[in-house]
Amino acid sequence: MPSITVNVDDDLKARMEKHPEINWSEVTRQAIQEKIEALEMLDELTSGSELTESDVQEIADTINKSGRKRVEENQE
Repeated sequence: MPSITVNVDDDLKARMEKHPEINWSEVTRQAIQEKIEALEMLDELTSGSELTESDVQEIADTINKSGRKRVEENQE
């Protein structure tokens, strides 16, 4: 399985370390998976659509917020 490296600032790293019970790799993997799924859905919805790039970005932002909320709820 390929691996990636994610850079975070010192403050975020310190905050993450306060929660050793969380599998941060899994949180990151889930977030990436949800983002890819949202982008693929947007691609399907917008193929042949007259939505602007701004419209698409607004929809993506809404989906991302929802996805992050679900990940956070699943970690509790």
